Amino acid sequence: MTSKNQMPADATCYRHTNRQGGVRCQRCDRNICPECMITASVGFHCPECVGSARRPTRIERNPFSFDPLVVKSLIVVNVILFVVGAGMGDGIQGQISSEGLIIRGGLFSGFPEWYRVITSGFLHYGFVHLAFNMYALWLLGPSFERTMGRFRFSLFYFSAVITGSFGAMLWSPNSLTVGASGAIFGLLGLATVAQRSSGYSIWRSGLGMILLLNFVLTFTVSSISVGGHLGGFAAGLIIGWLVFDLPKRGQIPMYLPEIVIIFLSGASYIGTLAIS
Repeated sequence: MTSKNQMPADATCYRHTNRQGGVRCQRCDRNICPECMITASVGFHCPECVGSARRPTRIERNPFSFDPLVVKSLIVVNVILFVVGAGMGDGIQGQISSEGLIIRGGLFSGFPEWYRVITSGFLHYGFVHLAFNMYALWLLGPSFERTMGRFRFSLFYFSAVITGSFGAMLWSPNSLTVGASGAIFGLLGLATVAQRSSGYSIWRSGLGMILLLNFVLTFTVSSISVGGHLGGFAAGLIIGWLVFDLPKRGQIPMYLPEIVIIFLSGASYIGTLAIS
């Protein structure tokens, strides 16, 4: 039994019954393979819903009717942890104290506790830092939660957090690292591969300029974790290739993306602890 918004493990493309339908059309909700995915402003559409004379009527859905429970939960957790920090005397304006962030789970060399690899991705320096990351998560996350399914999207998000932590420790082990930016850059990497795989230019969609601006800021603003951003982005590229690009080249094992995500997360997790 599957929920309404999750895809059964044996789902196949409605146009190519011998291929996995790893994504759902945002308009008609039918399963489609990567070859049939057409990038839209929100998620992906099938060929019949884009420019075809036959437009679905009965089964057409409002693309905004999907409830992104995972994205909402992630935002709530981030906000709660920020409020807790403010309640413990950090305040909500300006820079939150480094000592408080280390105590609550920030990533820092010399503190090898296992939980810091993940908790650091849910802490923020200040309200602006939190607001920017949560706004980006709200813009990017729901469409991928819907197209990938809640379980695979959740695995991806935490993988991007962990690989972001690994990148941060590789690049600057002696700097305190916190924030969801690694996961946000993971979503940017995922979007890059998804659009390229569907034949849609990232420059026409505006994603290219967003990437350019973010990478310029990453390498020019001293307080930004370069390694954290690069690590998350790399995870997005790798997992995006597995989910959106590789299936176009031939049939792949059903759970290969999940296996690779778990392996990537485990390797990055161990590497982060080893460095710290």
